[in-house]
Amino acid sequence: MTNNAKAALIDSLNGLLADAFALYIKTKNFHWHVRGRQFHDLHLLFDTQATEVFALTDLIAERVRKQGGTTLTSPGAIAAKTQIKAQDDTSIDAMAMVKELAEDNDTFIAKLREVKAAAEEAGDNATDGIVDDWTDQAEQRAWFLREILA
Repeated sequence: MTNNAKAALIDSLNGLLADAFALYIKTKNFHWHVRGRQFHDLHLLFDTQATEVFALTDLIAERVRKQGGTTLTSPGAIAAKTQIKAQDDTSIDAMAMVKELAEDNDTFIAKLREVKAAAEEAGDNATDGIVDDWTDQAEQRAWFLREILA
């Protein structure tokens, strides 16, 4: 593993970590603020998905540390690295929430693919393999959300 490949992998993992934190917060926010006819089902789905995403944060951070890197240290560091767009409007429609989370999970999937490519380049078989499981989880989240919109 070259130093450049290792640095690129660490940077990519930290970007994924930022996206995971941002996706967790947004999903939890929508869990708290969803309203309407599908309240019960969406409230529970958003909570389940938020819990799943939050569980990834420690795993991602530990991959960074195992590579000898340092992780994100503050909300500002997360905000600077995430590709997940903030949503502070608590009055948006439930289906707009579902659509936004589906798109955000697609963004997360794209970031996972970047991490996988960086892991392959760095020769990090462990990260390369575990990212497949994380991608499957994200694809399932996005699929569930898209099916609600169908």
